[in-house]
Amino acid sequence: MNFHTRKWVKPEDLNPNGTLFGGSLLRWIDEEAAIYAIVQLGNQRVVTKYISEINFVSASRQGDIIELGITATEFGRTSITLTCEVRNKITRKSILTVEKMVFVNLGEDGLPAPHGRTEIKYVKDQFKDDGLSE
Repeated sequence: MNFHTRKWVKPEDLNPNGTLFGGSLLRWIDEEAAIYAIVQLGNQRVVTKYISEINFVSASRQGDIIELGITATEFGRTSITLTCEVRNKITRKSILTVEKMVFVNLGEDGLPAPHGRTEIKYVKDQFKDDGLSE
């Protein structure tokens, strides 16, 4: 699992119980997963197609620093499947898991389009052939 984003839980993120509002967390996850899919597929036109069961494991409170981890698990012809875990940065305690998120690559016409990717692209590998590496 690659942890990409950290969020600081602020008062405006809380529900009436004083814990992180699930809707805020789901918005952060969808945004981060879309960015991950865009980077992996090399196309800014991706859409969320499917999100599996969401398992809230523990609560997060004001002041907590949480981190969102996302990994590509499968590449389809026009899609990418991801898994997600959110955990407390300090305690490493799991807050939420999403087993499966599917994003679809779109062409300029807004229809599903093949992306040609078959494996995870890592940041360290993106700059190997840019003429700037030694």
